[in-house]
Formats: sequence, structure tokens, C-alpha cells
Amino acid sequence: MMRISITARLALLAVSLSLVTSLALAGLIWQQTHDDAIEALRRDTAQQTDAFAAVYRSGGVPALAQAIADAQADDDSLVAALVDRNGVRRLGVGPDRLAFAPSVEAFRIETLGTAGDWAGQEAGIAIRPLGRDWLVSGRLLDDWERTQRNIEQALLLAVLLSLVLGVAVGLVLTRYVTRRLDRIAGAVDAVAAGDLTRRVGTTGGSDAFDRLAVRIDGMLDRIDRLMAELRVVTDSIAHDLRSPIARLRARAEAAVTATQPQQRDAALAGLITETDLVMRMLAVLLEISRSEAVTRDTLLPFDPAALIEEIGDLYAPVAEEAGLNFAIAPPSAPAPKVKLHRELLSQALANLIDNGLRHAGAGGAITLSLEVVSGELRFTVGDRGPGIPAGDRAQARSRFGRLDSARSLPGAGLGLALVESVARLHGGRLELDDNDPGLIATIVVPR
Repeated sequence: MMRISITARLALLAVSLSLVTSLALAGLIWQQTHDDAIEALRRDTAQQTDAFAAVYRSGGVPALAQAIADAQADDDSLVAALVDRNGVRRLGVGPDRLAFAPSVEAFRIETLGTAGDWAGQEAGIAIRPLGRDWLVSGRLLDDWERTQRNIEQALLLAVLLSLVLGVAVGLVLTRYVTRRLDRIAGAVDAVAAGDLTRRVGTTGGSDAFDRLAVRIDGMLDRIDRLMAELRVVTDSIAHDLRSPIARLRARAEAAVTATQPQQRDAALAGLITETDLVMRMLAVLLEISRSEAVTRDTLLPFDPAALIEEIGDLYAPVAEEAGLNFAIAPPSAPAPKVKLHRELLSQALANLIDNGLRHAGAGGAITLSLEVVSGELRFTVGDRGPGIPAGDRAQARSRFGRLDSARSLPGAGLGLALVESVARLHGGRLELDDNDPGLIATIVVPR
């Protein structure tokens, strides 16, 4: 079975729609003109019949004969005859004998005669009794039929012209659609071949193809970003795990070769510490992967202010034990419930607070706040540590992105990467600003 391409289907659809529209319009026009012409003929016949009947009542048969003769001189389509009860013409214009027996008719279209010039002639007539006879008055349909044929020919020409235009529009539409689809297919094929820099691009309009191109380009940007992050993660894991694993091996060898219990215990304790570091690193990587795999459909309505209170209650004793001032700034106005992933958002805020605890220093301060600004929820963690210079913030957001000043501290450089991933899950973003001194990290979530 032969399959028709989508572009050919679009062309056929354009032609079919044009043809159907033209036929429907032509049929409507024909029906309207036909009905109007019949109504006009009916009105003229009724007026003519009334006029002849009035002449008969005032002057009898001679006056009627004269009125019919005068009317016939100006109108060769006139039908006006006085017939007896058998339909035989006594005077006027009409067949010698009607093809039907006369009876009262306000208006009808009828074949008048069966012989001579009147055989098969159709007319719109009205029949009215005049004394013992019948007045048959109306007009032949010759002029009306000629007018209808002219209208039908004009409508047929319009349908043919519409069909030609439909074919032309179909070809133009097919070419346009083919060109736009080829552009999209070319970009997809290039990406499939390994060129992740190829994009569809837009034509500057706002049609469906441009909207599709924007979404495809956005998807390709995300794929490119994920591939770049995958390369970074692969390289970083290979680099950053080399040292912990080497230390694990060294600790294990030290424990095996230790001759004193104290030395063996110290080596085993160091082995546990290094193992915990590697496990934390892998756990955070799993959390990032999990946040990127979660869909927006899994988000549930939750009170953000309640989330802030819970995290504050959890970290206030920890900060106090570390010699830090910990403050919670609830929103000035009640915050609406928003669809959130409670567990991942809590983990992201906990990462920001942990960063503050590590970098704020003794006697410092950490602030956890929630604001509702311009239709956005802003979860903010501020500290009074050394902060992050503006030029280093992109590196700090990346996976395993550790600044030189933080390499002496425990950690793998994955905290802010997880926070940014969670912000993207909620359709938001991570903002980093100066706290003079310190850092302000804000997770922005749209309402």
C-alpha cells in the first residue's frame, strides 16, 4: 500500500479545503439567488393577477382583453389568458388548451401546454376564478432560466478558479513546511552525528515552527550542558577520587603493617575517615542525579514558611554549638502554598547552611530567610565568611568546582551544584551575591 508523505497530505488538505469552501459558498449563493428569483416572480405574478382581476371587475371581458394586449406589447414573456373550466383559451396570451385542469392557485410553476409553440413551456402562474371562467396570469421562465444559467456558469468558473488557487496555495504550503521540517531534521541529524553545537534557529516570527525550534534548541542546550557536565564529572571523579583512594590504600597498608596497636588503631581511624569522604561524595552525586531525574509532576503543595521553621529548628543547636549566631527571618506576609519537592529543597538549604557553618568562622552569623517578591519565593542563606569573588562563582557552581581557598577544608565541591540542580527542578535559579562580608545564596522559586 502506497503511503503519502506528510507534505503531500498538507497539499491535498489545502486543495480539499479550498474546493469544499468554494462549493459550499457557490451552493449558498445559487440557493439564495434561486430563492430570491422565485420570490420576485411570485410577487410580480400576484401583482399582475390582481391588476387583471381589477380590470375585469371594472370593464368586463373587453377591458381585460385590451389590458392583456397592452401588457403583451411590452413583455414577450407574458402569460395572461381567460380560459373556461376545461382549460380552453377564450382570449389572451397562452396555449390553446392548458395541460391541466384549472383550479385556484396562488402561485405555481407549471408546464402550460402539450402542443404547438407552448409544448413543454414552463411558467410561474397564478389562477383565479373570474365569473364562470378562470384567469391564468404569469410569466414564462425563459428569462429566469437564462439568468440562472449565467449565475451557474459564473459560480462554476469561481469554483475552478478556487481549485487552481488551492493547488497553488497547497504547493506553496508544502514547500514552506518542507523547508522548515528539513531545517529541523538537519539540526537533529547533525546532533545525532555528534555535532552538539548545531541548532535549529528561528526566522524571527512566532509561528508553530519557531516555537518548536525554540523548544528543540532548549532541549539541545540542555543535552550539550549535561554532556559537558558529564565530561567534567568523569574527569573530576577520576581526579578527585584518585587522592582519597590512594590515601585509603596507604591507610590500609599502614594498618596491615602496623606492629603496635596504637598505630593500627590510628590507621584504621584514618581509613574510616577517608571512606566516609568518598561515600559522601558519591551520595551527593546520587542526589544531583536524582534531582535531575525528578519530574515536575512529583511536586506537591507545601507551606514554605513551615519548611523554613523546620530547618531552622534543626540547625539552631548545631550553630550554637559551633559558636555561631543563627537567625531565622520569616516572611513579612503569609507565604502561599507552592508545589515543592520537600526533601530535595530541604537538602539544598541544608547544603547552604553547612557551607555557612564551615566558612563563617567562630563568632560569625548565619541567617535563614524567606521572602515573597514579585511572584517569586526567595529562600536565602547568608553568612559572614570570606564569600566567593564574582569571578569565581561560575566555578563554584560546577560539579567538583572547589576554589583554591577551600581545598584545605573537607568537601568535594558538589554542594552548590546540588543546590542549582534543585532550583532548576522547581523552574527557578540559584543566585549568589555579596554579603559584605560573606556570601548570600538564594534559591528563587516561581510561585
